[in-house]
Amino acid sequence: MQSFEIDKSDLLRIETALAGDDAGLEGVLKEYHASEIALLFEKLPLEAKERIINILPTDVASEVISEMDEEHRPGELLINLHPEKRSEIVEELDYDDATDIISQLDEDEQKEILEDIDQDDANSIRALLKYAEDTAGGLMNSEIIKVNIKLDKKDALDEIIRQSEEMEEFYTIYVVDDADILLGILSIKSILKAKGDAHIRDLVNTDFVYVKADLDQEDVAGLISQYNLTTIPVVDDYMRLLGRITVDDIIDVIEQESTEDILKFSGVSEDEELSGNWKDAVKSRLPWLVINLATAYLAASVIRHFDSTVAMIAPIAAYMTIIAGMGGNAATQALAVTVRRISLNDLTDKQSYNAVLKEFLVGLLNGAANGLIVFFIAWFYDADPLLGLVLFLAMTGNLIVAGLTGASIPLILKRIGIDPAVASSIIITTFTDCAGFFLPLWFASKFLLPPHLHH
Repeated sequence: MQSFEIDKSDLLRIETALAGDDAGLEGVLKEYHASEIALLFEKLPLEAKERIINILPTDVASEVISEMDEEHRPGELLINLHPEKRSEIVEELDYDDATDIISQLDEDEQKEILEDIDQDDANSIRALLKYAEDTAGGLMNSEIIKVNIKLDKKDALDEIIRQSEEMEEFYTIYVVDDADILLGILSIKSILKAKGDAHIRDLVNTDFVYVKADLDQEDVAGLISQYNLTTIPVVDDYMRLLGRITVDDIIDVIEQESTEDILKFSGVSEDEELSGNWKDAVKSRLPWLVINLATAYLAASVIRHFDSTVAMIAPIAAYMTIIAGMGGNAATQALAVTVRRISLNDLTDKQSYNAVLKEFLVGLLNGAANGLIVFFIAWFYDADPLLGLVLFLAMTGNLIVAGLTGASIPLILKRIGIDPAVASSIIITTFTDCAGFFLPLWFASKFLLPPHLHH
């Protein structure tokens, strides 16, 4: 099945069907998967979304709402529906999806929805609302299959069948004691293949991976990836089983974290939605641009200090912008690799040292290679091998600075508790710009100017 992208023809079909009666609209909607309708909702007004949701069967409508991106406000759509239709949809949703959507609403709206639905469902959702959205507790679904370790195969199978009646799918059976303490996991295959007189205590796998409810979602994603799991149990501090997190939830987390890191890396606040308006964009980006402006003035002050050198050696002005730009690119490469390593692992002191040393050597070698190119360009184009030597030294030096700052700055920020993806790029740009201007001008003033004019 190919991935679906919003096409003008698809949007036109839906808009044309919206202009007609409900029967015609329903016929068109049947040709689209719930996730495809969720994508189409990005281009439709709230009134159109409400009409479509009211036409769709409850199971499809709930899937559409669960597939909507948070920034397109599925909670707003939900609260605007008729109470009866809204309750049917919420009760159809998995608890974790319902919690994510309801959490977007204010307390009065949350209360209104929860008072209208089945009390057991409402209690389960209230319990999940207590956890922070970006933790294992905020990700988990409390709908699970669990059996007591005291049961035999027949009673356990009866219990599994009973519990699974209202669940769409499950991957793992959890084994608990009378106090709901998680003791191990059980696969469907193992219990089906077991002899008729087998007991759960003889089948349970006690070597399993679990997470605490307050663990950050990025760490949960790391564990599921590391151990190639399809699901992972969530427990409290006393090992009581609270719920499970499935791999489909982790895919969403990986996408969310990647988007967040890309925005931070570019100096854009994670609070700015990708589809937000221009006011939100300005509010999010302006502070970083102002900081960047201040650091640009710092780099410019380096040039002012060597104004006589620039006046007497005109070609240096063009070359120093190249050296500064190369330093910025090299630093960004080192930064990207280091931030990625930090996000995947908590680096030890030795690993951090090796990472910085590696980037120093990379900067030295890349700087020397690019410096040689610039050396020959200056020699042949400007007929000045001494200028070429100045540029060689400056290029090599700035790429060493780039490697060292690109690797060390995020590690230092991480050590003192600052997100390295947020502040690193501006700091390293300051270093490489200043070094990119200072080094060629300083070397030029030493090697190309008369002694009495040296800085």
